[in-house]
Amino acid sequence: MPVPLDSGATETAHVLVLAEDVLPEELEVLATSRFTAAHWEHPPAAPDPRTRVPSLRLSRLSTLDGPYRMDRDVRARLGLPAAGVQGYLLRGPHERGEAPWPEAGDRDGLGRAFPDGLPVRDELRTVTWLVAAARRLGGAVRVAGSGVVLVPDPTQAVDLTVWSDIWLDPQACLVVVRQALPRAQLDLGRDWAGPPPEAGRVPAQGTQDMDPEERAALHVAAEERDLQVLAHPAHRSSYGLLADLDADGMLAVGVEAVEEVPVVLAGVPWTEGGAIAYRVTWEPDDLAVLGQERPAVEHRVARSRTAPLVNAVTRALHTAVAGEITDMMDFVVDPADL
Repeated sequence: MPVPLDSGATETAHVLVLAEDVLPEELEVLATSRFTAAHWEHPPAAPDPRTRVPSLRLSRLSTLDGPYRMDRDVRARLGLPAAGVQGYLLRGPHERGEAPWPEAGDRDGLGRAFPDGLPVRDELRTVTWLVAAARRLGGAVRVAGSGVVLVPDPTQAVDLTVWSDIWLDPQACLVVVRQALPRAQLDLGRDWAGPPPEAGRVPAQGTQDMDPEERAALHVAAEERDLQVLAHPAHRSSYGLLADLDADGMLAVGVEAVEEVPVVLAGVPWTEGGAIAYRVTWEPDDLAVLGQERPAVEHRVARSRTAPLVNAVTRALHTAVAGEITDMMDFVVDPADL
């Protein structure tokens, strides 16, 4: 049975609060998804003899100790959700920077939790991971010092990315995406319509003093280069698709070749030289709302209508190119869960 949490420990340690059915192994998976050195220093089968709880090292400076048992009186004293019956203490440095800007977006509520100075360096990395883990697992985070309890909304994590070593040409990708979203259109950027009407009327700098033969030779060389470019166009390394969702905004698919992949995919053999990222994102009419911790009900309703479309497009892409899927927190998503 887990050791009960002494609420005094929360004066200096942030707390990740989770429901009873979340296993330590699930936290280990999320930790290794974000921290390359994450490992059990004292695994659940052999807890730390001093504290009698397991200890998961996240970084050189920080550990996550637990689970502790969160008794009802402790939950009430700390203002924690009733379902949060187990807790993990984040033990590490408190490193703070400047105070948050009043107008800055604060989707995770960090500005509210750290009003005197936002975390930086190791504390920033570990605290943002705590919030991401709480969002993924339906938990909460209590911040030491301010005592603010953050309960991130899991439904905010709409966007998904398919990572693969297979490149779909724009037309092929359009066919795949239209299986899930027939209204999708290619967005290749604005085509070049040629030079402006006045181009060529004024001699280019440095050509005024050329004799007619030199100027003619220059024009011939330029035309030959233009023909070469037309015959051998540059390889496209990115493109996009868009679908107008009317009042719900836009659904976008961005496709690009990237050199760096999330930590969770860094050890996968086919990502050694980079990967192709198929990013499926929702763009509401008012993008500023994405930075709000508790957006209006209209936004939440639109998001609830769009999330199934994001999932459907992601499933179609994954079926076509295989690979792996990650969510907005860079955690792996099982295609069967979409």
